[in-house]
Amino acid sequence: MRASIIISAFVAALVGFGGTLALVLAAAHAVGASPAEASSWVAAICLAIAATSALLSVRYRMPIIAAWSTPGAALIAGFGSGTGMASATGAFLVAGLLVVLCAAIRPLGALVARIPVAVAAAMLAGVLARFVMALAEHAAATPSLVLPVIAVFFIVRRLSPNWAVPAALLAGGAAAVLLGRVGPMPAPEVSALVWTTPRFDPPVLVGLALPLFLVTMASQNLPGFAVLRAGGYVPPVRPILAVTGLASMASAPFGAHATNLAAITAALCTGPDTHPDPRKRWLAGPVYGGFYLVLAAAGASLVGVFAALPPALIATIAGLALLSPLTGALTAALNEEKHRVAAVATFATTASGVTALGLGAPVWGLAAGLLIVGLDRIRPA
Repeated sequence: MRASIIISAFVAALVGFGGTLALVLAAAHAVGASPAEASSWVAAICLAIAATSALLSVRYRMPIIAAWSTPGAALIAGFGSGTGMASATGAFLVAGLLVVLCAAIRPLGALVARIPVAVAAAMLAGVLARFVMALAEHAAATPSLVLPVIAVFFIVRRLSPNWAVPAALLAGGAAAVLLGRVGPMPAPEVSALVWTTPRFDPPVLVGLALPLFLVTMASQNLPGFAVLRAGGYVPPVRPILAVTGLASMASAPFGAHATNLAAITAALCTGPDTHPDPRKRWLAGPVYGGFYLVLAAAGASLVGVFAALPPALIATIAGLALLSPLTGALTAALNEEKHRVAAVATFATTASGVTALGLGAPVWGLAAGLLIVGLDRIRPA
């Protein structure tokens, strides 16, 4: 056990947690979670991340790093308003089940793989765009708070992209204190899990569970496998999907939305900076899991701290955290010329926020893109 393993795991946990916690709390708020349920949400997903990272890394002797679904949290925050915790929990369970079924049933996995990357990426971009565009609105409404945060983000990003969001969060917290915009801070407390009995509401399952499954697979698991391959490993795809899917299902009744492979933060644990010997880098997995156990215990206090911060600051941090994923999604969406029209239609429909027949914009965006792809494949007689 080298110090570099501990440092790499600590940085990965801190960046992954601190960089997008604001987005998870926004998702919890959107579905009407109480403070206790939001705390349980954070604690449950941290426990799932800790367990899957440690178990898979030890079992397969490679640094398999888990995380929560950041695009999934953005999807819930953007399109889950009014869903209710019970219906949201049912959707989280079904999304996890779909991941497990992809691992168990090869034809289903093959069917998901047939969805054009451009269309899936465009749907994701449409989900993320609304949060990024909101940066301009918050900057105009509260410039004294938001503009310094944005400035710190881009300055730090030039030096270290991984630390840009945490630095912006610290700067925003300091600015909020100086401006007198911080509410009462909570007393420290240990997190407690809160059970929510799931309700399986068909429109929510189609409008939330299906898009959550798709964005998690396309924007988290697939890049996560790519990171492992780039590090020289051959990831066991089906066991990883099975374990993360089961972890998602087990943690869903306590509020957690999705556990999956990490992508960006995983790269912090798969390279030579973690350990010169690739055969020893798997040790970062259980150490990373240990840090997430600590974060799980502190979830209630951290939720209280974020609740005391101005909503404009939370929204700004969420938008900044999604800049890089939005860039990647747009790049993938427009990469293939033959699918560009379908991708643009998917993006525009999803970003519109339209709701019809009880189904949200992501479903209609996906349907529009697939319809155009199908029409493009029909050759004139």
